[in-house]
Amino acid sequence: MINVNNVSFKYEGHEDNPYVLKNISFSVKTGSFVSILGHNGSGKSTVAKLLNAIYVPSEGDITIAGMNTRKVEHLWDIREKAGIVFQNPDNQIVATIVEEDVAFGPENLGVPSHEIRDRVMAALKTVGMQDFAKRQPHQLSGGQKQRVAIAGVLAMLPNCIIFDEPTAMLDPVGRKEVINTIIDLNKNQGITVLLITHFMEEALLSDEIIVMNEGEIVKKGTPTEVFSDVLGMQSFRLDVPHGAYLAHKLRGLGLGLSDQIVTVDALIEQVAKFPLKARKHSVNRALERQEDSGLNAVVEVKDLNYTYNPQSVFEVKALDQITFSVSDQAFVGLIGHTGSGKSTLIQQLNGLLKPSSGSIMILGKTLSDKATKMVDVRKKVGLVFQYPEYQLFEETVFKDIAYGPTQLGLPEEEIAKRVWSSMELVGLRDRSLSEKSPFELSGGQKRRVAIAGILAMKPRILILDEPTAGLDPKGRHDIFKAVQDIHRTEKITVILVSHSMEDIAQLVEKIIVMDKGKILHYDIPSHVFKDAKALNEIGLDLPVISKIVNALNDKGFDLSTSQFDMDELAKEIAASVEVTKC
Repeated sequence: MINVNNVSFKYEGHEDNPYVLKNISFSVKTGSFVSILGHNGSGKSTVAKLLNAIYVPSEGDITIAGMNTRKVEHLWDIREKAGIVFQNPDNQIVATIVEEDVAFGPENLGVPSHEIRDRVMAALKTVGMQDFAKRQPHQLSGGQKQRVAIAGVLAMLPNCIIFDEPTAMLDPVGRKEVINTIIDLNKNQGITVLLITHFMEEALLSDEIIVMNEGEIVKKGTPTEVFSDVLGMQSFRLDVPHGAYLAHKLRGLGLGLSDQIVTVDALIEQVAKFPLKARKHSVNRALERQEDSGLNAVVEVKDLNYTYNPQSVFEVKALDQITFSVSDQAFVGLIGHTGSGKSTLIQQLNGLLKPSSGSIMILGKTLSDKATKMVDVRKKVGLVFQYPEYQLFEETVFKDIAYGPTQLGLPEEEIAKRVWSSMELVGLRDRSLSEKSPFELSGGQKRRVAIAGILAMKPRILILDEPTAGLDPKGRHDIFKAVQDIHRTEKITVILVSHSMEDIAQLVEKIIVMDKGKILHYDIPSHVFKDAKALNEIGLDLPVISKIVNALNDKGFDLSTSQFDMDELAKEIAASVEVTKC
């Protein structure tokens, strides 16, 4: 289906531009499922656009179903046969109504009207969006928009679909639905799938994995072959599936586990074979984080309601009687299924949206009070959106990060100090990036610039809406380490919105759980993650580490259910078994 032969590529405009792809070659058989992994800036998204003939190779050739992408006469046939789903759905949503957007592709292919209707409804049903056919895309959450974008490609009935991180913005259940859809399209309908992802568990499902680093292909093989090399993958700024990582740590602690373990199920099966040590007393439990810091509340929300397009056919109640408070210097997680109201809620906290009813008090000031100046509130409440493109607008990275401090009237020396400090905190240590346009950067780099721009304002409250979506594992770790460091050293309050249960469990002190515009729980992580069934019912999931702990405890272990650190879990497992036998 796909043949890439000695392809190199660089973006035009400057003679000294470096090659972003360097002599890469690979092939994808018809009907196969191939994943591409790589750090941000490794060239993955460039490959996707080359395969869809959006770009043409600077050197070398690409053929799709035997058609060379250099041939202009093949252009539309290639795009019909090889559909692409971009990382950001806003890049490919063009209509004002969901069903019209999904119909856009088939209409341009000249599909008869009656068949278009059938294709649209089938595609929307496949991605679980059939109830949103009459909605306007701007009313949808980021995850819902992504499902619409996928449906738009499915409606074109392509032979091959290239997915550029299609699940980055979806909740756990939504992610499973999309991946199950991809598997069904591949296995049952014979569609060739090329999946670009930072979720290693997704890559486990593919037939073959291609690993990219700095524009080159550095590893190819089956998931077992690729992920059994834990240190090698880490050297490329990548992660491995949880089962492979924990097996690696346990081998380092003396357990004779197979080096072919890459899945959680295989790990549990082998670990359960080790004889348990006789228990003289229960395993020491990790101390649970305190439920409340006891400090003054900096966020107080009472009986908050919000309705989009009230008294119209598009009326949607997004928030329903929300009441909660956040203590000064707290680190709070906000989770919920796609469309549960998370993004709507955080936009209320710095006045971007105004309540339909109810009250919000920030740092002692009621937002609805006429005496409250919103500009003063927004200086203290920094909000990083889901998509960095929404808040990047200057001609250089330096100017974009400096924009906020400049509006505060700070001296140039202080502005520059804040810019360099913020860039360092988010891992943009190459100062030459400061003179680039933010729109030249990769998705992950844009996210870092957006966060740096907020940090440069030195806010009292930092709200992060999916801050690491689209980042590679090392980038995700760097961002969260920076946020943790800032939280500790600057004593700021952090509210983190995320679909990653692992990140939430490891980072926050308390978790707000939302469902259909309401708050269901507000508690410490170990309490929230006790009831897997209740979380699954509202489109959420347990952290993988909780699943491992629960499965091993069912087999006779006595592991801490409040443990959310994989390295510490490895030590706890090793201390529980006789390592001399298996």
